[in-house]
This record gives sequence, C-alpha cells and structure tokens, in this order.
Amino acid sequence: MSSEIAGTKGLADRYASALYELAEDRKLLDQVAGDLRSLQTMLGESVDFRRFVASPVMSREDQKKGVLALADKAGLNELTRNFLGLLAVNRRLFALKGIVGAFLSRLATARGEVTAEVVSAQALTEAQAAALVAALKQAVGKEVAVDAKVDPSLLGGLVVKVGSRMVDSSIRTKLQRLQLAMKGVG
Repeated sequence: MSSEIAGTKGLADRYASALYELAEDRKLLDQVAGDLRSLQTMLGESVDFRRFVASPVMSREDQKKGVLALADKAGLNELTRNFLGLLAVNRRLFALKGIVGAFLSRLATARGEVTAEVVSAQALTEAQAAALVAALKQAVGKEVAVDAKVDPSLLGGLVVKVGSRMVDSSIRTKLQRLQLAMKGVG
C-alpha cells in the first residue's frame, strides 16, 4: 500500500514537472495555476467529479470527452485543457489531485513562497484573509500563499498548518481539552 502511494506521488510529480515546464516556456504559469486551483476546488466539492476521475470502468475516450467538456465549461486555458485530455488518454486522471498539489508546490517554491493550509469554521472575509496573510508573513519571514478550507465542525477559530508546524485554535479542540480536563476532576 505505501509503495502504491509512493508510486502515485512519483507519477504526480513527473506530470506536474512536465506541465510546469510547458507553462513556464509559454509564460502561462499564472493562468495554469489558476486553472489548477479551480480543479482543486472542484475535486474538493464534487463527489461526482472525484468518482469520475477515479473510475477505472470508463473508457479512455469517455473520460477524455468528459474532462474536455468540463474544461470548456469552466473556461480553462488551452494548455490545461490539452493536459487534462492527455491525462485521460493515458489513464492518469486518478492522479489529478496529486498533480495539482505538486504543480502548485513547485510554483510556490520557485517564487519563494510558503503555503499555509488554513481551515476555518466559515469562509474568511477578504479583510480577515489579508490580516492572516500579513500575520503569517511576519511569523514565517517569507511570502505566504493561503490554501483556505472551510470545516463547520470546528465551530469557530482556525487551524493553521505551515510546513510541519500547526496551530489549532479551534473551539472544537478547546472543548475537547476541557472535556478531558473535566474527566480528570471527577
């Protein structure tokens, strides 16, 4: 199982590197990165899309038609669209999530940025996001790209991960700690 995960990561890294080099040569890094962020959001929000890209039952041609239709509907760049078609033909759509992550990671590294995963109970406003980016930039000492997600089960507060560091100031965690402390008293 772990070798399967490692194989998928290596595959994703190779495809991401190829796409990165093509986008860099054509001066389309920002457009492709935007397209990939849109795909990342689609993967996160749509169970049907995740099932579609992971399906071993669909033919190569059906996957290609489906993913190209989605790319057209989403208004994705021609390079991104062609890349998705190639993934479908090569039966590699299952690795799309890893490819997106590897591409965005490589782009951030090239730009000297650090990516911070931020999970909040509700979507951050622009002012909150800007204040968070400023605070993280000061703490980390580098430019920070925020990958924001929403998890209503946090109840409030934030969970911030930067590299191997994590700060969990969510109300859910504070309530769990309080619950454990109360068990110790009784």
